[in-house]
Formats: sequence, structure tokens, C-alpha cells
Amino acid sequence: MMKLSEITKIYGKGSLEVPVLHGINLTVEDGEFVAVMGPSGSGKSTLMNIIGFLDYPSSGTYELNDEMIGTEKEKKLTKLRNEHIGFVFQQFFLLPRLSVLKNVESPLIYAGVPKRERIERAKLMLSKVGLGDRMTHLPNELSGGQKQRVAIARALVNNPSIILADEPTGALDSKTSEQIMDLFVQLNKEGKTVIIVTHEEEIAAYTNRVITLRDGVITDDHRRTL
Repeated sequence: MMKLSEITKIYGKGSLEVPVLHGINLTVEDGEFVAVMGPSGSGKSTLMNIIGFLDYPSSGTYELNDEMIGTEKEKKLTKLRNEHIGFVFQQFFLLPRLSVLKNVESPLIYAGVPKRERIERAKLMLSKVGLGDRMTHLPNELSGGQKQRVAIARALVNNPSIILADEPTGALDSKTSEQIMDLFVQLNKEGKTVIIVTHEEEIAAYTNRVITLRDGVITDDHRRTL
């Protein structure tokens, strides 16, 4: 479970201060499937970055599985991030000179996993996302949808409990977006907590909880039965 209490985020100092988040209170239970919506500049990505330890709140508290986040040294935060959270982004962020298999392996290298186990786990994840026949390809030899599947496999290879996806279908056509969202639905059914930032109602419709941000404040938070 994650619990954010009175989270604020301010960039800059003095007369250059830009407040982005204003007292966010949010609890996400294990296994939820959540969409975070709102217009550009509403604070969606900032909130996602704080949840994923990529940024720090200016004030407030963040608990993950009863552990207070934010007071640890960067090395421990990196370890926690690697153990608990998988990231998927709109632009994929694949390493262009590495094969698909090597891209998926990369988080395991940082985690100190032995080579043979790294390869086995990366192959398993690529097969899971339907790319077992593309392991030796380079990213520029793949379609947008295939690149996003590689990114999802990379996010899953450490078996995180939480998947954070920032506009994961923003660069994809409608049919490919449906395929990617079906994959997220399956991951959620397997017990993963999935949080997706999106501005598309069609994407939010796949989730069972929609949180709306506007000007750094949660203006709506509702659950529904799918």
C-alpha cells in the first residue's frame, strides 16, 4: 500500500517559486488499477515521479508498505525503486545500440543478477509480452507497439509490485493502444498495482479508479466496477 499525506511540490526559490502540487492526500491499495488524469500542467507527471522516487516532495510524507520514503540516502532509494517499481514511458527510452534482449536485461545488471539468470529472466519477460521472436533485433527495427512491449518487459523483469506508466499509449495508434492496455489489464489481474497517467478517456476506461488533478489538486477520485 502507498500513502501520500499533504504532499506539496515547489520548483525554484524565492520570487521564482513555481508551486506544482498542493497538499495531495492519496492512498493506493495493493492490486489497484488507477488512472491519473488532468490537463497539461496539472501535476500528473510530477505526482508520478514522486510516487516512483524520481523526485522528492517539498513537504508532506510518503509511505510505501509502511516504510517512510524520502529520508533514505539515494543508494537505498535506488534499491527500493529497483525492487518495487517498474516504469513505462511514452517515449520508450530504449538504448538504441543494444538488442531487445540486452535492453530488457539492463535493470538486472544494476541489481547484480548473474548473467545466466539475467538472460533467462529477460527471455521469459519478452515471451510474456509476445516478443520472443524479436530478441536479437535493435529498437529501430521495431514498430512503436513493439518498442512499448519491450519497455514493459524491461519494467517487469525485476518483478516489481507496482507499474507506473506515464502516457504509455501517447505515441501509438488506436489498435496498438488497445493491445498495450490489454497487457496492462492482464498484469493487474496477476496482482500488479498499475498506475497510468493519461489524458485520454478511452485509456482511463480500462482502469477501476480514476483520479483527476487540476492545478496541483485532486478534484475527483472515484472507483468503479468493470
